[in-house]
Amino acid sequence: MSYKKIIAGLLLIGSVITIAGFINADEYSIEKIAGQLNKWKENYAPEKVYLQFDKPYYAVGDDVWFKAYVTIGSKHQLSALSGALNVELIDDKDSVKQSVKLPLINGLAWGDFELSDTLAEGNYRIRAYTNYMRNAAEDYFFDKAITIVNSTTNKVFTKTTYSYTTQNGKQQVNAVINYADLNGTPYANKEVRYTVELNAKSVAKGKGITDDKGNINVSFTDPQPTALQSGMIATTIKLDDKKTVTKAILIKNTSANVDVQFFPESGNLVSGIRAKVAFKATGADGLGADIKGTVIDDQNNTITTFSTQHLGMGVFDLLPITGRVYKANIAFADGSTKSFDLPKAIDKGFVLSIDNTDPDNVKLKISASHALLADNPDDTISVIGQSGGQVYFAAQSKVGSTNFTASISKSRFPSGIVQFTLFSSKGEPMNERLVFIQNPDQLKMDVNSAKQTYAPREKVKINLNAQNADSKPVVGAFSVAVIDETKVPVKEEDESTILSNLLLTSDIKGYVEKPNYYFTAVNEKTKADLDILMLTQGYRRFEWKKILKDDMPPLAYEPEKTLHISGHIKTSGGKPVPHGKVTLLATGGGTFFIDTITDEQGKFSFDNLAFRDSVRFVIQARTSKDRKNVEIDLDDINPQKVTQNKNAPDMQVSVSDGLSTYMQNSKAYYDAQLKYGLGNHIIALKEVVITDKRPAALKHSDNLNGPGNADQVILGDKLLGCPTLSICLQGMLMGVIFRNGMPYSTRGGALTINVDGMFLQSSEYDMINTNDIASIEVLRTPSYYSIYGSQAGPGGVILITMKRGDEDHSYLTRPAPGIITVSPKGYYKAREFYSPKYDDPKTNIAVADLRSTIYWTPNIITDKDGNASFDFFNAGSKGTYRVVIEGIDSDGNIGRQVYRYKVE
Repeated sequence: MSYKKIIAGLLLIGSVITIAGFINADEYSIEKIAGQLNKWKENYAPEKVYLQFDKPYYAVGDDVWFKAYVTIGSKHQLSALSGALNVELIDDKDSVKQSVKLPLINGLAWGDFELSDTLAEGNYRIRAYTNYMRNAAEDYFFDKAITIVNSTTNKVFTKTTYSYTTQNGKQQVNAVINYADLNGTPYANKEVRYTVELNAKSVAKGKGITDDKGNINVSFTDPQPTALQSGMIATTIKLDDKKTVTKAILIKNTSANVDVQFFPESGNLVSGIRAKVAFKATGADGLGADIKGTVIDDQNNTITTFSTQHLGMGVFDLLPITGRVYKANIAFADGSTKSFDLPKAIDKGFVLSIDNTDPDNVKLKISASHALLADNPDDTISVIGQSGGQVYFAAQSKVGSTNFTASISKSRFPSGIVQFTLFSSKGEPMNERLVFIQNPDQLKMDVNSAKQTYAPREKVKINLNAQNADSKPVVGAFSVAVIDETKVPVKEEDESTILSNLLLTSDIKGYVEKPNYYFTAVNEKTKADLDILMLTQGYRRFEWKKILKDDMPPLAYEPEKTLHISGHIKTSGGKPVPHGKVTLLATGGGTFFIDTITDEQGKFSFDNLAFRDSVRFVIQARTSKDRKNVEIDLDDINPQKVTQNKNAPDMQVSVSDGLSTYMQNSKAYYDAQLKYGLGNHIIALKEVVITDKRPAALKHSDNLNGPGNADQVILGDKLLGCPTLSICLQGMLMGVIFRNGMPYSTRGGALTINVDGMFLQSSEYDMINTNDIASIEVLRTPSYYSIYGSQAGPGGVILITMKRGDEDHSYLTRPAPGIITVSPKGYYKAREFYSPKYDDPKTNIAVADLRSTIYWTPNIITDKDGNASFDFFNAGSKGTYRVVIEGIDSDGNIGRQVYRYKVE
């Protein structure tokens, strides 16, 4: 069926609108608008990524297991567009701690992160995206906040509460920090030293003694509380054994201010038209705040009252009168008050209102002001309802009357966000209203087991049957996580699920608090709250004006189908070498050999590659006459920057607060593994004094202070096998932190990078092959870096010395002319989750089984009858076990089911 016929069908279906008859198509007809939207969908259809995890939070030493689902279009069909997925573990300083590239097979992939014992506890996030997704804003990447605690080597746990006052016009912050051990016993009468840093600058220092409850007060002033980008209280507590423990405590905000914003339905208040006005009250921590208020006019008449309905959001009705001005008097939870001006009403305009309370129909109403009708009675207006670039409703008419309505069946739309837009006769978008459709179109998943109660270490078989909304069996891909909920308590409304992500948060530009609340137990209350969320959030996948003018930019990032290595060759004088022969040789992990010819500009590319991460390649280039004196330059790898965390409100000030049960089990599990020599753990040895010779002067160093005269020296053998230099240096460099991959001194200020005497752009240093580095010297103190003058950064200089051919490195073969070696990022091979088999006599049953993740499998496929099953053994602990199954079928239908059973 042609696209024009599809639009004609939509127009006929939309004819229930009680307005004048449809007009002839013109430059900005519905067909024109919908056609342009279809063009956008064909060329820029958005991909979405969702990751299911085995559990909601972790401890150091744990493994993070995840399954990725990549979909495309409004019907969430598994995407065949991209062939690779990037997944990153990012710390609270916006530094990438681990990253993997996973091969995507029909939109599916799975992987894992191993959390080293040496990883610092704190707030982390996991980000996932395809190369193609980089064309859109980072807001649409998968981005989830996770907490990582440390109960294995950590002796001190903190809980911090903040309070705020205003003194002499400045914001005074008081932090009460509590220190306790894993069992909650306070560290009383202990000396604590602290430094307060705001935006990487020290604003306060001091010391004190904890009271009998383990508390200490830290006070400081922030002259610019609204400009806070990062904050931390670095504390050091001295314990009884004279050891000191350093804790970094997050400062999320330095103000108790609450911001209140008002959102008239569909855009503007219009004089003479009653409309909904939604509002959102947000605290300085980014979370919703409770308020009450009264709307008054400029004659001090009380118009209406209101209060928050859910997470700082609410709604009230208002009929603006021509010439009147309105404001809201707000009362906050702490008793303070403040007035806010409401948006001014316009005299000429439309209101596009939606009633979404009917379970079967969306009721749409378009109201026009009398002033607009008097001036433009014959103007044409158009309304379109779209989701994911697909038009599901379209209507067009002359204005002709004061208002008109439509009742539209919800069955015409897929579940998720639908955007209704009202257009003028000139094709200008005038009003917009988002609506969330919750149809019963998710997969029906029946999960069962032979019984509801099992014994510890007993074998359990779980059966799954999946059907679509029409009760027909489906073939689908599913992932399964089983946890001991007694050890890992879960707050379901805080979870990110396949439903809340693909249907809601992946389409919204901004933070959504407690997204799973709207899907856990759907009822009239959750639906009403979700409608208010739609009134206060924005949908900005595209801009209508650019689409209608064909003003869409070309793709900057093509879909990454496979891996590739590209570059160009040139003479020693810098001229391109056309028709040169370039050979690519892979060594280790499966050797292969391919070659190609450069084009007229000396460019070459090896495409359709598939190789494991850390594979080393040798690239050889020759001229067309087989001369080898050429240079090879590989194309720059443009890494994705780490932008501000849109889920920053989910970051925890006290990372271990509420997780004592999990941490105690994690500690016991860790100790049991050490006892039996299991797991990959680093054992902290008692401190000893080692006397050694000072290393010989660093060969080839260009340090102006003299080789080795630096605050810190790192030899190249410490960097072998590192995926990127920035990832390796994090945690190695003393007094240096990384933000967005860039080095900064903890005293404030960036460090510049110098390689073999030449200063680089900071973005270029991550392209250095770590295997070719001889040494790194860090100059952090002015006595060392001042010699570099203005070329030194405010935080100092990092000097990198590359290896030379005269150095004795048996592990390194220096290339000949026209040859380079490179270790590009390849595909990560996911590990297999280990689950003990207690029916195997070789299994050591003497080992305490304290697992919190009981079972994980990322690749369950249902058969033609919709059936699948899997089995595993319980851990050794009693409790409630929680089975979470999520997945998607071949038609894009998604589903999630939670099943529980007892272990007694």
